[in-house]
This record gives sequence, C-alpha cells and structure tokens, in this order.
Amino acid sequence: MEELRPARSRAEMDLSVFGPSHVRLYQETDGQQGYLWNGAQILLLTTRGRKSGQMRTTPLIFVTNGEDPVIIASKGGAPDHPDWYLNLEADPHVQVQVKADIFDAVARTASGPERERLWSEALKAWPMYADYQRNTEREIPVVVLERRRA
Repeated sequence: MEELRPARSRAEMDLSVFGPSHVRLYQETDGQQGYLWNGAQILLLTTRGRKSGQMRTTPLIFVTNGEDPVIIASKGGAPDHPDWYLNLEADPHVQVQVKADIFDAVARTASGPERERLWSEALKAWPMYADYQRNTEREIPVVVLERRRA
C-alpha cells in the first residue's frame, strides 16, 4: 500500500490520474485504485448542479471528524469557491464514496474552533492547503459531510 506522505509541492505531484479519469478509475475499482493520490486519501463527492440539476462527481482529498469525512473547498487558492462547493451550498444533500462505501450525507461548513481544528488536520493531510490559503483573500471553507443515518 502507498505510504500516506502527501506531496509538498506541485512539482512532486503525479497528475497521471486526475479529474474525470480519476473518478472513473475509482468507481470501477471501488477505490482500490484512486483512493490514495499523491500520498493523500481521496473520496468521491457527488453534488447536484445548482444550474443544470445534473449530478456531478469530484475526487477530493479528505480527513475525518469521527466517522464523518471532511473536505476542503480550496480550488488551489483561486479567488472563487469551487463549483462543487457552490452546488452543495444550494443543495447540501450529497452522495459520498470512500472506497467501496457509498452513502448519503448532508454537507455543512464548519466555523469557529471546529473549523480551526479541522483545518489543522487537513494541513497534515495536504500541506499545500497553507499555500492555497496564502494565495487567496477568501477563507477557504472546511466542509463536514455528515453521514445520513437510516
């Protein structure tokens, strides 16, 4: 199994699996391929497009808060939020896949001390988040994906 040692710079990153090809590989193998990416754990987040209404799936680095995955809306430090984040703001009901585990969740943006604690954990998983934050004036959202219980 690949060691969890996240890339420290863009130069260290392997982008041979990225975007739609990453989603396809992850889904076809139940995360056996694609779960570990550049030393970080990846989940698949499916949101409903706020304009199109179509389902959109995005591979994202995650950490955990108890049993709930936590994702970061960094968009590499861009000035605006990623589309997936705008989609879940419009409709927080999402689907999550972690390896072969597929479940419904409700997304919420963490704030205050909870956000700071989770941000610190995310920095351990992906140190480049600190660079991304320095590159933008917006506070990068930290999103908790609360598993929906039956």
